[in-house]
Amino acid sequence: MPANKPTNPKRPLEGLRVLDIATYIASPFCATMMGEFGADVIKVELPNVGDGCRKLGTLDDCGDTLVWLSEARNKKCVTLDLRKPEGSALFKQLVTKCDVITENFQPDTLERWGLGWDILHEINPQMVMLRVSGYGQTGPYKDKPGFGRIGNAFGGISFLAGDPESAPATPGSATLADYLAGVFGGFGVLAALRHAEATGVGQYIDVGLYEPIFRILDELAPAYDRCGKIRQRMGAATVNVCPHSHYPTKDERWVAIACTNDKIFRRLAELMGHGDVAEDGKYGTIQQRDADRAGVDGMVTDWTLQYAQKDVIKLCEGAQVPCGIVAAIDEIFEDPQYAARENIVHLNDERTETLAVPNVVPRLSVTPGSVDWLGPSLGQHTDEIFSELLNLTEQELHTLKDKNVI
Repeated sequence: MPANKPTNPKRPLEGLRVLDIATYIASPFCATMMGEFGADVIKVELPNVGDGCRKLGTLDDCGDTLVWLSEARNKKCVTLDLRKPEGSALFKQLVTKCDVITENFQPDTLERWGLGWDILHEINPQMVMLRVSGYGQTGPYKDKPGFGRIGNAFGGISFLAGDPESAPATPGSATLADYLAGVFGGFGVLAALRHAEATGVGQYIDVGLYEPIFRILDELAPAYDRCGKIRQRMGAATVNVCPHSHYPTKDERWVAIACTNDKIFRRLAELMGHGDVAEDGKYGTIQQRDADRAGVDGMVTDWTLQYAQKDVIKLCEGAQVPCGIVAAIDEIFEDPQYAARENIVHLNDERTETLAVPNVVPRLSVTPGSVDWLGPSLGQHTDEIFSELLNLTEQELHTLKDKNVI
């Protein structure tokens, strides 16, 4: 299916210019999302080196990885060495023409290069800057390096991932903290832009990789504060409710079943032929089921193993019991819901064969975003940006290239 093109050619962030000087995923993901909704995103990379995502993941025949092709979409790529005086000067010129900067260097790195917030804010008082780092711009850990795995671990979610008798596991993806930081950072950028439009004053958004992880852990903090409860690993199970887990099927697939209250469990119990355990039975209340999780989950497992995945889902749907597949990627590609929602977009790109990537989220009813192109080659738009935006001549560009500034 082709990339979704908005019916209204004007997307909501058109007119905004973003300078993405970050690396890997966290801050760059914020810029990617803004680019999907119309912002003009200029990706700044170190000459001859580029963003680390170009080498992260499965290498494509074009020379960059599939991670890069997907996550650097809709960006124009230029090379510029911010550490050199000529590079710093050019960057400051770019800052005067931008609305947003996204960066995720270790704290004080830009300051050492003479490009800290105070200087950039003076150059462009209305500019907004997203600053993502391992632990944020303040605190005793601010100078420690951090990646997504560290954010997951320090944020509290890794401790909860895995089976009770096993070591803490990766919670799905080591990059979870990176993507969440980009999403939370993007919300902060839009809030700051609204303030800047009203007052003419920009600000920076400070996000530690661990903070979005900690923010999404439901009652973890208040339950410890109020009750001293330290939640442990529960495998596929869920705190406070049962049965609420993943269950195997006869055809060696998996389903997720979620009984969030006693009424839903009663329907499931009757469906399984064990209606006597619900209501006034031994598993009639959440508290009773929570006290014997092994017994409840074992009963559900014995039932699901009698049927193929599709039949379990059909039976549960008929009984109004929430149930869905635990989707492997092959199932995602074959699923009619994914197809109907166009969650996967196939792009034709001059650098590589047609490639499937996740489509834009969220979807807007009038001005949707779109994936226009995949991640460009290193420095692909350098001449275009510096000549059109900063009016550099061919000779000036040539001189800067000779000095390895661009």
